[in-house]
Amino acid sequence: MKSIPKYMTRFVAALPRRHQVLLSSVCAATLLVVLLPSEPATASKHVSEPQLGNAELILGQRYQLDISVKNDTSEQGVQQQPSIRWSGYEVRSGDSLARIFDQMGLTPQQLYRVTQDQQADKYLRKIHPGDTLRFARDENDELIQLAFQLDPTQTLIISKTDNGYVSEIEAKAVEVRTETAHARIQSSFWNAGIDAGLTEGQIMSIADIFGWDIDFALDLREGDEFSVMFEKKYADGEFVGFGRVLAAEFVNRGEHYQAFLHDNGEFYNAEGRAMRKSFLRSPVKFTYISSSFNPRRLHPVTGQVRPHNGIDYAASVGTPVMSSGAGRVIASAYNNLNGHYVFVQHGERYVTKYLHLSKRLVKKGQRIKQGELIGRVGATGRVTGAHLHYEFLVDGVHRNPRTVKFPQAESLAKNELPMFKEAAQQRLAVLNDSKRFYLAMR
Repeated sequence: MKSIPKYMTRFVAALPRRHQVLLSSVCAATLLVVLLPSEPATASKHVSEPQLGNAELILGQRYQLDISVKNDTSEQGVQQQPSIRWSGYEVRSGDSLARIFDQMGLTPQQLYRVTQDQQADKYLRKIHPGDTLRFARDENDELIQLAFQLDPTQTLIISKTDNGYVSEIEAKAVEVRTETAHARIQSSFWNAGIDAGLTEGQIMSIADIFGWDIDFALDLREGDEFSVMFEKKYADGEFVGFGRVLAAEFVNRGEHYQAFLHDNGEFYNAEGRAMRKSFLRSPVKFTYISSSFNPRRLHPVTGQVRPHNGIDYAASVGTPVMSSGAGRVIASAYNNLNGHYVFVQHGERYVTKYLHLSKRLVKKGQRIKQGELIGRVGATGRVTGAHLHYEFLVDGVHRNPRTVKFPQAESLAKNELPMFKEAAQQRLAVLNDSKRFYLAMR
């Protein structure tokens, strides 16, 4: 280090004693500022949560990391600011808010003040095992902020103010990307979807979209194939979840079915006709059909030739039974032949009947929607085993539920068709590219 020039030494020596002391203090303070690491930024509206790094997280216990936040300096020098202490707690089975606050060393009064905010109270009551709550406290152990991550993109922030605790939801910007998948059925539709990288929810969505045209329990064959276009969501460049299915195509026994999502949340084919029909093809998730529609069937109990005017769907006792269409319940009762049964009127021309239920969940005169739960599979009445007997009548005449032609699907309004068809053709082109890529990789 260079020596201090002589003229500087003479200058300092000529100063009064009190000025020399002041100058020495200034120099020392300057040296400290240069040598010491920089402090965190000035605290703003919210206390920013620290990055916990590799801090250990114990189920049902808290973990902790201390940080210091500095205020502006005063004329007398640096003003000390109390430490802000962040602690985390991962919820375990049996935990309640009261227990969590007690485990964290917080009082029932602090919990009461936090839950006076309606939004905070609403979401904190929904905590589940595996969720994490993070607490920020000052040197007086006063809770100044609580953070609860609602999902990968949203966090509930509860902050202390002069008027009590106030909550808000902070959301990350979400980027939506589109991807496609294609699969060919070899063993089952479910396995084909899993092998293509689809989630269980996406596989069920495809079945729901085409369920009015395809019976997924009976109609599928080896070699059938399907393509799907769907959304994937990202926040800060990281995958956070799947979005909507935008388009899908299913080839069943050489027949092509296409569906495209419209702005109203409904699916339509390429011509703008709704995929959703007036009736479900089957009203129950069944194991197999134990008896088909047959006007000259030999009755299994009496041995006599009697028409079987419906379909028997074999399923476990308690399996949910849905109304195949919207309508009004015209009968909900019990007799020795039908067991527990429900009849539903759909408009003027159609009636559906559900027999041998273990339990009825609707009453006569009740209005119901398509897909609404009306009962559960049973073995009541004159039967040989648990199943649902389902009948479909048109103008009072029994028809085969599996082959009857349902009422024509509604179309989009004419003024919506041009834009919809353009979007549908673009998505169909993407699906076709996905299929070609799949075939090229085989």
